[in-house]
Amino acid sequence: MTHQHIYLDNNGTTLVDPRVLEVMLPYFSNQYGNATSRHLYGRAARQALDQAREQVAEATGAHPSQVVFTAGGTESNNFAINGITSNHDVSHQIAVSAIEHPSVTRPAFALRSQNYRVAIVAADHFGKIDPLGLEVTLEKPTSLVSVMLANNETGVIQEIAMLAEIAKSKGALFHTDAVQALGKIPLSFETLGVDAMTVSSHKVNGPQGAGALILNKRVDIRPLLHGGGQEKGLRSGTENVAAIVGFGAACALLKNELETRAETTKKLRDTLEVELKAMGANVFGNKSNRLTNTSFFAFNEIEGETLVMALDRKGFAVASGSACSSDSTEPSHVLMAMGVSPDIARGAVRVSFGASNTHQQLNDLVTTLKTEVQRLRQLTAIAV
Repeated sequence: MTHQHIYLDNNGTTLVDPRVLEVMLPYFSNQYGNATSRHLYGRAARQALDQAREQVAEATGAHPSQVVFTAGGTESNNFAINGITSNHDVSHQIAVSAIEHPSVTRPAFALRSQNYRVAIVAADHFGKIDPLGLEVTLEKPTSLVSVMLANNETGVIQEIAMLAEIAKSKGALFHTDAVQALGKIPLSFETLGVDAMTVSSHKVNGPQGAGALILNKRVDIRPLLHGGGQEKGLRSGTENVAAIVGFGAACALLKNELETRAETTKKLRDTLEVELKAMGANVFGNKSNRLTNTSFFAFNEIEGETLVMALDRKGFAVASGSACSSDSTEPSHVLMAMGVSPDIARGAVRVSFGASNTHQQLNDLVTTLKTEVQRLRQLTAIAV
C-alpha cells in the first residue's frame, strides 16, 4: 500500500499551480477594489480583469472583447443554451450530442417546458459524432447545435470545425463545450468557426469558481444576470477578481507548457493502457483521436464504483465516469451512446493524468490495480 495519496482525477479538477496562487494572493488582501469603482483600488481591479481577459483570449484563440467571464463551465454552458435558444422561436429545435456533459443536456431538456424541441445527435461506437447524422438532424429548423470538443470521460476529440460548418450551412448557431480541451490541445475559437465556446479555470490548474463563455459578437444572446451591467451587460454582478486573475495566470502558463504537458501525460497514458490490455480491460475510445491524459476503461464483472473505492483505500484517487454527474448510479451515458452494454459500462473507471504525475506513481497504480482486480474477481467468483 502507498503511504501517500496519488491524485489521478485531473479531468475532475486540478491542483492550483503555486505560480497561479502567488498571482492571486494580493487580491485577497491589499488589492481588493471593486472593478466598477473609479478610485485607485477600482482602477487596479479593472486593469487586472483586462489583463486576465487578454490572457484567456490568447489561450483560446479569441479576441479579448469576445471573452465573457462566468463562475465556471456549468454556468457558461447554461448561459449559452438558455441565452441563445430563448432568442429563437419555439418552432426551431435545439440539437445536442448524445455524449454531452449534463450541464449542456439538462438545460436543453429543461427548455422542453417552454415547448422547445430537443434533438439528440448520435455518436458512433468510437465516440465520434457522425456528420451525416448531424445533417439529417438539421433538416428541421434548428436554432442551436451544441457538441463538446473533447469528452470528459473518454477524452475523444470531435471534428468541431467540420460540424460547425454543417450547422452554419443549415442556418444554425454552434456552441462547443471546450472545458476539457483547454490546456490539453491547441485551441482556437476562430479556427473552430463556432459561435460560442465554454472554458473553465479549474481544469487548467487555476482556481475553481471562474470560467468564460467565448462569444462571437454577432450572436444575439439574452443576458444571464441583469444588474449593474458588468461583462458587457451579459453577466451583471461584482466580478470575482481573484479567481479571474488566477484563471488568466493559468492560461498564460499554457503558452510555453502545453506541448510538454501533452508529451508527459501521453507517455503515462500509453504505458497504462498497455498494462490494462494485458489485464483484459476494455479501453473505451482508444481507436479515436483522444486527449493525451485520459484513459477510460472497464473490467468485466467488476463494478466501477467498487474498483474506485478499492483504489481509494490504497491511496489512489480515480473516478468512475464523470465527477460532475456523481449523483447518478446509472451506467455512463457516454458509453451507452457508444453502444457499450450496460453491464460493461457499469465497470467504467477513468484515470486522468496531470503534468505532475510520475512514472513511479503509474507503476504503483499498475501494481495495485493488478492486486485489486484479482481480489475483486475472486470475490465475484465466490459470490457466483
